[in-house]
Amino acid sequence: MSKTCTKCKTGISDDIELDPIGGTYPCCNDCWAKWKEYRVMVVNEMRLDMSMPEHRKALKKHEKVFVGVLTPEGDIVDYSDESKRNPEEPPS
Repeated sequence: MSKTCTKCKTGISDDIELDPIGGTYPCCNDCWAKWKEYRVMVVNEMRLDMSMPEHRKALKKHEKVFVGVLTPEGDIVDYSDESKRNPEEPPS
């Protein structure tokens, strides 16, 4: 278990094949599946048009906030500090 999910903080074993995009964070397959469902709601609620670059950028920001690598204010989360990996808790 060399990786830890950035969303739920569970260990990810090396023999599990992660989604190519979700694995870059790393985000476990369960949390990535939740993001895929949530992504549809974000696109619909914000009325995003994926043909527009600024709308794709907004969706990418929501993705990073969802998986816990970016704060809602746009700050990058420091991976070296485990207490900052939970996106539901505001950074101190």
